[in-house]
Amino acid sequence: MKLNKFSLALLLSPLVASTFAAHADSLSDIQARGSLNCGVYSDVPPFSSPDQQTRQLVGMDVDLCTALAKQMGLKLNLMPTSVEARIPVLTTGRVDVLIANLAYTKSRAAQIQFSDPYYVAKEMLVVKDKNAAEPITFFKGKRLSATKGTTSEQSIYLAGAKAITFQDTASAYLALQQNKSVGFVTNTMTAIKMIEQAKKGGVNLAMTSFPMALEPIGIGMKQGEPALLAKVNTSLKAMDDAGEIDQIWDKWIGTKTDYKMVREDKVQPLSNLKFQPLE
Repeated sequence: MKLNKFSLALLLSPLVASTFAAHADSLSDIQARGSLNCGVYSDVPPFSSPDQQTRQLVGMDVDLCTALAKQMGLKLNLMPTSVEARIPVLTTGRVDVLIANLAYTKSRAAQIQFSDPYYVAKEMLVVKDKNAAEPITFFKGKRLSATKGTTSEQSIYLAGAKAITFQDTASAYLALQQNKSVGFVTNTMTAIKMIEQAKKGGVNLAMTSFPMALEPIGIGMKQGEPALLAKVNTSLKAMDDAGEIDQIWDKWIGTKTDYKMVREDKVQPLSNLKFQPLE
């Protein structure tokens, strides 16, 4: 029987589909390898940075990688990366998962898939103490400072305020000190440190009661890997139920650390959260 191109394509399509599925199922590859390639920052404390004595990577994200690999029954292979290379190392397959304080945004979600968030970060507004009790409507149209090109800057536009941006966090913070802005937007961890720093210099700053934006933090994975996503999500939930994530949190950024962070959110589906995704 002579086959035309159309008939041949029909016969080959199941084979092509099964081959593609095999390639797409990275969980099977990971399990066969017996190790998890987990991407972390190369030097961003307290998430992942070299220990001054041992030069080994330590930090919150390193401990989360360790716990995840153990929960999945795998050995851990840490893969240090930079802030700029976080997404490319995933899309090119250099790492299986990425744990690098990775916030959900629209642009990132178009390139990679996210696990259920294990906490929700907040963009916070730091102001002079006298303005701390003001509602968000008070700041509409007012000048707020932030680091250029960050989600902090994006959150200013969401509030209807005017953004004045700087190349570094210190300059954006200084703008508030010099009354060039009525507020400075940054993440909660940085805000707490800046407020403490100002207090030592005799300046009273405070955070407003409302967040400027919510940023769910999850584990990043390559798109088109439903089996791996499901496994990571169930592993995260098990880690949370066992109290492991709380222990790691308390060790690195909890209330007894310099960051004084309180973990308010448990592992939950992203769809459960009411938030406006940033770009």
